Amino acid sequence: MVNDISLIRKFTLLKSLSDEVILTNLKNGKFTIVSYKKNSVIHLDGETCDKLEIILSGKVVIDRIDESGNLLTISEFHRDDILGGNLLFSMNPYFPMTVSTQLPTVILEIDKEALFDLFCNNSLFLRTYLELISDNAFILGNKLKHYVNKTIRESIMNFLDYESKKQNSKHVKLNISKKALAERIGVQRTSLSRELAKMRDDGLITFDKDSITIL
Repeated sequence: MVNDISLIRKFTLLKSLSDEVILTNLKNGKFTIVSYKKNSVIHLDGETCDKLEIILSGKVVIDRIDESGNLLTISEFHRDDILGGNLLFSMNPYFPMTVSTQLPTVILEIDKEALFDLFCNNSLFLRTYLELISDNAFILGNKLKHYVNKTIRESIMNFLDYESKKQNSKHVKLNISKKALAERIGVQRTSLSRELAKMRDDGLITFDKDSITIL
């Protein structure tokens, strides 16, 4: 239990909590530490959000399957990120997409009523919470704006434009695999390869396994 407290105190949202508060909530079950294996589903699309979750270790992704059956990774969450913060006190507290692990993951679950009590008794805790969920909403909104209703070609060009500016070159070195790029823009690996070939045939790009050049 003591080890749990020293671990929990390291996380952004929980730094303002005393050892006594953490210990009390662990003992009464208001704080629960849960472990998940790699590729485990944490929440299904439509499932009720009834607790706040803080990622203590691992990697969590939010996925959406489009009408063509393609998997779109909307967002990734890592150590110290929170899940459910923007849903928990909503009038419709349901997960709109599937939440799963990409690595073995450990999560701290905080009961909804215990969380509300912490808001009432600790203004610094409340402020930190509001900052975190605001940042999450901004990131997720940008992701959706970038990907939803775009063709594969548009998504590829958006990626290349961004990387070209970042690398200050039309010769874009790929720092991720083609498979990872396909997942990033929400398509199958074969669909990405097919579209890259079409773009090459149309004189837009040339490419090899390590880079793509914008013509």
